[in-house]
Amino acid sequence: MYLPQVVPVSETMPRQAVVLCGGRGTRLSPHTDTMPKPMVEVANKPFLEHLLDQLAEQGIIRFVLLTGYLGEQIHEYFETGSRWGWDIRYSHGPADWNTGRRVVEAVGLLDESFILIYSDNFAPVDLSALAERHATSGRSLTVTVKSKTSGNLRYSPQTDAVAYDPARATPGLNHVEIGYMLVERDATLRMLETVDGYPDVAYSEVLRLAARGGELGGHRTGGAYYSVSDPTRLELTRDYFSAKKILLIDRDGTISRQLARGQYVASWEQFEFVPETVGAMGQLADDGFKFIVITNQAGIALGVVEEVEVDRIHRNMTVELGRRGIPVLDVYMSPDHWDSGSGMRKPAPGMFYLASDEYRFRLDQVLYVGDDIRDCQAAAAAGCGMIFLSDDKETVDLPASRHHQSVHCSLTEAIETIKSHYDGRSGP
Repeated sequence: MYLPQVVPVSETMPRQAVVLCGGRGTRLSPHTDTMPKPMVEVANKPFLEHLLDQLAEQGIIRFVLLTGYLGEQIHEYFETGSRWGWDIRYSHGPADWNTGRRVVEAVGLLDESFILIYSDNFAPVDLSALAERHATSGRSLTVTVKSKTSGNLRYSPQTDAVAYDPARATPGLNHVEIGYMLVERDATLRMLETVDGYPDVAYSEVLRLAARGGELGGHRTGGAYYSVSDPTRLELTRDYFSAKKILLIDRDGTISRQLARGQYVASWEQFEFVPETVGAMGQLADDGFKFIVITNQAGIALGVVEEVEVDRIHRNMTVELGRRGIPVLDVYMSPDHWDSGSGMRKPAPGMFYLASDEYRFRLDQVLYVGDDIRDCQAAAAAGCGMIFLSDDKETVDLPASRHHQSVHCSLTEAIETIKSHYDGRSGP
């Protein structure tokens, strides 16, 4: 049974995105000797197209592109955006205009609130969650942030951002902002006007002033972010965007027989494969799929299972599946108690983020297979699709998600759905 995708668009989310794409991109030379940085090829299309695709998938199809260096190439490729069902407008200026100047010059095209992004970063950002955070905090700007010891922000969820330094010289900077910011237009313009040299100023001055004045909020995002800012990062980004048939899958109740409630598989001798799942994995492996297992093992925290024995189970499981032609890339296991509050224990998405970071795949392009509602909740939190195995299809209450969700009696029944999804066709 296929459940149509639900795209929860927050009432507080803007309907317009503005993209800074006018710089020279000198660090990406020689690629940028003849093309603007946003047009560099990644997975057979310009990097900027991936960014606009990401925004459109979350309900934003109106864009303002702030172009400069070789901006005519961007205009010639995207035109009005009608080929994709988008509405694209342009504000063009000389290549040496600073980022703040580009925003000022585009003011007649800007909504009262909008998403502002850089054209060289990609991150798995949930824009609805960003909008909810922005609305709750009441700040003038809210930026997406990640923990980093040598960052450019001092931030905590309790205080929001209290310092911003693009030179990273201020003590105590513990996060980095990665773009994807929600901006109030009038507050931004008001702050820009106070900067010496206005209008030829950097947009980073707005972030600095907003932090100093208590107007800068932050929204943490999980998973790594990728960039095309230099040749080394470009190659990592190309790998991240490359097509990968990686299927995420649960262990207990999915690959192996589930013991009675409250009991845990404590040794390899107790471990028993589910034949139908293994058979389906074999069929998928024949089609080029590889697997990553993501499993909770609270028995370790409870003291009824030894972690060394769980590791042995996983080694033996991986070897046995390999003998059957089923490649298991890795097993991610949380030993934490369900009351621990661990970000690594499902339904928290920590193990999903870690797997994505280490194997460089897009979570929004993969599926997770499991048999517990916590599996569904974890998949939704991580931003990936879900194949839920259940005999009780009619009463399943899956969490809201904008990604694929479907319910099947077995993995065998789900094979064609999985193949279609990875071929780029979401649906039954």
